[in-house]
Amino acid sequence: MNDIGTHATPRRARRNSTGPDLTACVRAATAAPSLHNSQPWRFRIGPRGVDVHADPRRQLDVLDPAGRELLISVGAALFTLRLAIRGAGYLSHTTLLPDPTDPDLVARVTVRRAMAPTPAAEALVAAIPHRHTNRWPFARSVVPADVVERLVDAARREGATLTVAGAVSRNAILSLSQEADRALRAKGRYRAELARWTSPHRGRRDGVPSTAIGPWDAMEIVPIRDFGLLQPHRGRAVAQFEPYPTIMVLATDGDTRPHWVNAGQALQRVLLTATWLNLATTPISQPVEMPAIRRMLTDSRTGSRAQMVLRVGYGRPAAATPRRSLTEVLLPADDEES
Repeated sequence: MNDIGTHATPRRARRNSTGPDLTACVRAATAAPSLHNSQPWRFRIGPRGVDVHADPRRQLDVLDPAGRELLISVGAALFTLRLAIRGAGYLSHTTLLPDPTDPDLVARVTVRRAMAPTPAAEALVAAIPHRHTNRWPFARSVVPADVVERLVDAARREGATLTVAGAVSRNAILSLSQEADRALRAKGRYRAELARWTSPHRGRRDGVPSTAIGPWDAMEIVPIRDFGLLQPHRGRAVAQFEPYPTIMVLATDGDTRPHWVNAGQALQRVLLTATWLNLATTPISQPVEMPAIRRMLTDSRTGSRAQMVLRVGYGRPAAATPRRSLTEVLLPADDEES
C-alpha cells in the first residue's frame, strides 16, 4: 500500500533532509477511534519509518474473540499515521503483516521522498483532533447526495465499500442492531467487560468517560450502547433522536486479517472526511459483533462482508475521550533491546 491519494494536485515539494517528526506522527495516530477506546496499538519508531503493532492485552475477549475489531482499530491508527506523515510533507509505503513469525506486527510504514501535501490531505490532517464519536441526537436534516458521495469515495480509496441504506434497509439494519444490543446486554460477561471500560478512575487515559456516553434514545430507534448500565433507562438522560437516521454500511470483499486492517483504514478515512465536512458520526458495531446478525448484512451477490455500521448526520459537538501517553504506546527501538 502506497501513499495517501487525493484529488488535488500537490504543491512543490518541501525539502527537509531530516525527515518527518515521527514521534509527532505517532502522537497523531493515537487519536484514532477504537472499540471502547481500548487503544490496542503500539508503535516502534525506526530510522526509516514506524512499525505498527497490535496490543493483544487490550483485546476485548467477550465482544471480539477473533480480534477483528482490534485489527480494525489498529487499521484506523495506521491510516492516521500514514496521513500524518503525508501532512508532514513526505510520501510513505505501507507493508501489511510483514513478518509471518510476528502476528502482532500489523504494518511497517516506510518514509520515502519529500513531497508537499495536497490541500485535501492537509484538511484531513486538520480534522484529526476534531474527530470524536458522537452519541447525541442529530438534526433531522438530510445529508446531501454530493456529501454522501465524498464519504463513499473515501472508503473506496482504501479498498472498501460504503453503502447508504435505503428506507427499507435502514429500518432492517436498525432492527437488527437493536436485536443485537439486547442479546449482548443479556450476557453477564458482556456487561462486566463494558463496566471495566467505563469504570471511573482518576487519571485514566483509556475507556469511555461519562461525558462521551450520550443519552438514551427515547424512541429506541438508534441503538446507543449502554456501557454497562444494567438498567439503561435509569441514571442516564433520555432524548429524542432523529427518527430517520442516515445509516451506512462499511464492507470489504473478504474477511481475513488484512481485510480487517484495511477496513480500519477505510473507516478512519471516512470519519475524517465526515469531520472535514462538518458531519457527526457514530460507529454502530453491535450488529457486526453478533456472528448470526453480521451474516445477515452480507451481500449475497458480491460476498462482501460488513465490517461496521455508521450513523451520519449533523449534530452538536461531541466530547473528546482520553488518550494514553506516548510512553505507554512506544516500544523501544531495536537497538535498545539488544
